[in-house]
Amino acid sequence: MADPTTGDLFKAKIVTDDEVNTAVDIFMRAADVRLFRFASGHTLDLAAAVRASRHATATLTEPTAKDGSKRSAVRTAILLARPVAP
Repeated sequence: MADPTTGDLFKAKIVTDDEVNTAVDIFMRAADVRLFRFASGHTLDLAAAVRASRHATATLTEPTAKDGSKRSAVRTAILLARPVAP
């Protein structure tokens, strides 16, 4: 798999649902988190992944957005991002 997204790694069962949920939790607590390491050794800059998503950025800055919408947007941004292989 050349240059896979987190979603590709998830589908291939290299990254677990729990790991993605943990990454979302960490980002939601501290939006400036740079490095997240999956058990596979892949690393992802969470802040950059979310910043690269126009949808996530817009949702997070929308004052009326509910927590569930924010978490969903962050999760999607993480799944679409391309982590660095070990």
